[in-house]
Amino acid sequence: MRRVMSLWLPGWPIERQRRAGGSLSAPSAKPAVVVDWVGGRGVLTAVDPALAASLAPGMALADARAIEPGITVLAADPAGDQAALQRLALWCGRYSPWTAPAGGDGVWIDLTGAAHLHGGEGDIAHELVARLERQGIKARAAIADTPGAAWAMARAGARPVTVVPPGAARVALALLPVRVLRLPSETVELMERLGLRRIGDLYKLPRPSLVARFGLTAAERLDQALGNLPEPLSPLPPEPVRAAHRRFAEPIARPEDLAAAIASLAQALCRFLAADGMGARRLRLAFYRVDGAVIALEAGTAQPSRDPRHLARLFVERLDRVEPDLGIEDMRLEALGTERLAEKQAALAGALPAGSAVGDAALAALVDRLENRLGAGSVTLHRPQDSHLPERAANPAPVFATVKSGAPWPLDRPRPIRLLARPEPVEAVAPVPDDPPLLFRWRRHLHRVRLADGPERILGEWWREKEEKRYAGEKGWRGGFSPADEQEGALRDYYHVEDMEGRRFWLYRAGLHRPEAAAPRWYLHGVFA
Repeated sequence: MRRVMSLWLPGWPIERQRRAGGSLSAPSAKPAVVVDWVGGRGVLTAVDPALAASLAPGMALADARAIEPGITVLAADPAGDQAALQRLALWCGRYSPWTAPAGGDGVWIDLTGAAHLHGGEGDIAHELVARLERQGIKARAAIADTPGAAWAMARAGARPVTVVPPGAARVALALLPVRVLRLPSETVELMERLGLRRIGDLYKLPRPSLVARFGLTAAERLDQALGNLPEPLSPLPPEPVRAAHRRFAEPIARPEDLAAAIASLAQALCRFLAADGMGARRLRLAFYRVDGAVIALEAGTAQPSRDPRHLARLFVERLDRVEPDLGIEDMRLEALGTERLAEKQAALAGALPAGSAVGDAALAALVDRLENRLGAGSVTLHRPQDSHLPERAANPAPVFATVKSGAPWPLDRPRPIRLLARPEPVEAVAPVPDDPPLLFRWRRHLHRVRLADGPERILGEWWREKEEKRYAGEKGWRGGFSPADEQEGALRDYYHVEDMEGRRFWLYRAGLHRPEAAAPRWYLHGVFA
């Protein structure tokens, strides 16, 4: 049987702003109201529960101040309220994987099949209300067979926590006011004028009469609350199935305690992964603080992994980004993305052979640690491509990506270890037009050439003329090989030179010497180690 909890936060917009201002206790010097300004007129959108007897949402601010002169006025922030409510719904995921915001002041929690994991429905409801009270948030909770019955009992029940036994929704709702059926205000007013003030008063009305007099919505809401009509709800994205969760008897804050908890969670998660023959590719570690905040860290792996030491290290090295504040009371490690991972031979004595399963695992661990510090995608492997152009001869790709390329590395031709993103023009002096330079000026520094090797002539790829022009335009330089531009792009003569200080460079001369044309220009394209 379905069991749904409705969590109601009667002072949510006010308490949320108080907590955001640094105070964790709900009581303040003065009661507060939230005001939205419409056409220069202030309208109350939320009222402190302490003022509920005299003020109500929808009242003009001027009238509210006449009744309660000492109120504190807070500006309405619906977007901030909804975002905070979304985070609170995620925080409630410790009790059930099925949670969702309910309007602007509540949370739905589907406890079907999950209550026994936390001591029972009553224990969950009391614990949740008590936790929120400690954070300065007044809350009421009710559990029933239907969302409508739970919603009504949370708002009109006699106690802060109400658990309606299975099958008892009809009896429990009978004495509640009709306004808790989530009906339009005009419908409620009409019902009350006709003497139908309790939900039980509607039971004896035939459905055709109820629809004819109050509309289809009234009948649907009543049937949904009683379970005669299903009420679909839209939960937040489901939590990953492969996850490990740990709750602490006392909040922890020391880095060594957090590291030990991470190691324990990684061990538990890897057992789940091993049972399914899977390895983690994307991980999320959530820290649930005492004040209700949730801090989440994410990490990825270059290859599927279920090595607990390696996975734990990815998060331990980033604990400096976690501010425990008053303490961490829950932690949850989730495998957001997984892939099939077969069993592999463990390392034996001796060196790890390149390309072996053991060697690849060690390399993957190194890549993961580097990307964990430098950022996702920061570690790549350059693979050869079929192109005469030096800047296109290699293409960066993920280390373990499968890239089809039949191009070999040009082992017979030296290439610089650092190729500039775009060739930089230099001023060069050569004794003969076709000779290597004797000296050149680059970045305001003069280099005298001691040794030179070359030229290596590279012609343009004339069959890709349009692509070359587009590529040159994207890169912002005229180093492309267009047959229409012989002066600077038809060919390049590359030289490997060494200056008097032992530094080695890769320069090229763009174009040929022609009497009728301007002199070719020199560019520096790379630097050797």
